[in-house]
Amino acid sequence: MIMDKLHHPLWIVELANAVFGPLVAALLRPLGRTYPAGTEVIPDYMVMATLVLVGLTVICLVVRSRLSVENPGRFQILCEDGVLALESLMSDYIGPKARRYLPIGASIFLFILLGNLMGLVPGLMSPTENINVPLGCAITVWVYYHIEGIRVQGLWHYIKHFAAPPGAPLFTAPLMFPIEIISHFSRVMSLTLRLFGNIFGEELVIAILFSIIPFLVPIPMMFMGIITGSLQAFIFLLLTAIYLGGAVATEHDTDSEHLAGAM
Repeated sequence: MIMDKLHHPLWIVELANAVFGPLVAALLRPLGRTYPAGTEVIPDYMVMATLVLVGLTVICLVVRSRLSVENPGRFQILCEDGVLALESLMSDYIGPKARRYLPIGASIFLFILLGNLMGLVPGLMSPTENINVPLGCAITVWVYYHIEGIRVQGLWHYIKHFAAPPGAPLFTAPLMFPIEIISHFSRVMSLTLRLFGNIFGEELVIAILFSIIPFLVPIPMMFMGIITGSLQAFIFLLLTAIYLGGAVATEHDTDSEHLAGAM
């Protein structure tokens, strides 16, 4: 019964399936996927995730069209302060290269933040409460930081740092290499389960409280949901910056940090 309250039919999901369901079903039919009439072709979490992406895209296009150097508005100043804060945070872990990775960091942060808070709006749900969305975000970050590590360091040097991390003696390489590989693969699970578990648990508790006492009692938990959703988006961004910083760090960067510390 509680799970039914968590996954009750949403009008926007029904609308999306009514409009785009036949087209999606036709595109998937050559791949061997068939859907009986009346079946939900587009799952609810995909509709919600698409809604977040479309909403962010529209907002960014509107803000971009109104940018002004001479007379910035309050919203532009607020956005600039937010961008500077994100860049400062990422710089602490990535260094001078942080500006290059600001777009992916900001995109991941905003997508997860809005996705987490979506479930607090009546008639909507959090796409991040379905494990496929956190998993997709985690895989995106994992693949991206490995690609950037290979681009910055070169394939050989990037693979070599798995066997001989900074500060580890060379003779430990046969032991360190499998440990590092397992550690990197576990990051996907860690990112996924942390985000999914917190958001799903929050939605479940709110649904339980609402089923018992539908008025006033769930409100404090919904307020906590705002804090939890924002905190989880921040943690995901923080870990993304840490993983990127470790992947693109070079010996020159390490030497520069030691020199700056000595000075």
